[in-house]
Amino acid sequence: MLSVSMNYLELVFLVDDPEGFVKDVLIGELSEIGFDTFEDTSKGFKAYIQADKFDETALDSQLLPYKDQFKFSYLKSIIPHRNWNEVWESNFEPVTVADKLHIRATFHPERSNEFPLEIVIDPKMAFGTGHHETTYLMSEWLLQTEVEGKKVLDMGCGSGILAILASKLGAEELLAVDIDPVCVSSTVENAQLNDIDNIETGLGDIGDVNDTGFELILANINRNILIQHMAHYADMLVDEGELIMSGFYETPDLAIIQEEAAKYDLKYINHYTRNNWVAAKFVK
Repeated sequence: MLSVSMNYLELVFLVDDPEGFVKDVLIGELSEIGFDTFEDTSKGFKAYIQADKFDETALDSQLLPYKDQFKFSYLKSIIPHRNWNEVWESNFEPVTVADKLHIRATFHPERSNEFPLEIVIDPKMAFGTGHHETTYLMSEWLLQTEVEGKKVLDMGCGSGILAILASKLGAEELLAVDIDPVCVSSTVENAQLNDIDNIETGLGDIGDVNDTGFELILANINRNILIQHMAHYADMLVDEGELIMSGFYETPDLAIIQEEAAKYDLKYINHYTRNNWVAAKFVK
């Protein structure tokens, strides 16, 4: 967990957002520039970032495209010496996916006798706790995918949930990669919590992955990065290999993703949605 003595910057967002869609968009954008903790409020949400990592210019640039699309405002303040472990734990609830998978934190009671699969994580503020629609949808796809004996790449691994789930479903060889060292260390620790020993981790981007022959690639990132990586995914997959992607919206993103994938002979199979977020499966 983060140090209790670390100073954080708090942004309190007021959002005109009865459907919750705008909040998800803004949180996704803030996550990309270092904001690592979010709390819902009755009128919006709170976002937190380490004070020494805050970049006002980056924030303005990240939110600028949405100024004319959505109605929102925010106030900034410094929050010193707060116990972030307690904040995170107070807002973290277990997640159940399709009545088959139970995702809980280390401080929740075990329920492995009630579900076919249970994953235990120490959240560490890393993206990928199962609460976000994209992680949920990716997990849902994995539960319906033949994983036994396969070589799997989890690109943008976050807390390692998808790699851990793939291992529990029988994947033989796993590589989990992220550009964030906190995510990589979280994946290692969470794999140990779940007695998983066949996940190799890597710090970096897709260009740093010097491996091919994957039979399944999991990529939960965002639309622009997925488009940039598409040629790499195609090259790294075996024929008939599967690519499951999330981190984008049904409208207008899905059509754009499908068009880009088709350029590399990645055939669209189907997609699931949850609050306009999408996870889609393609086959090479």
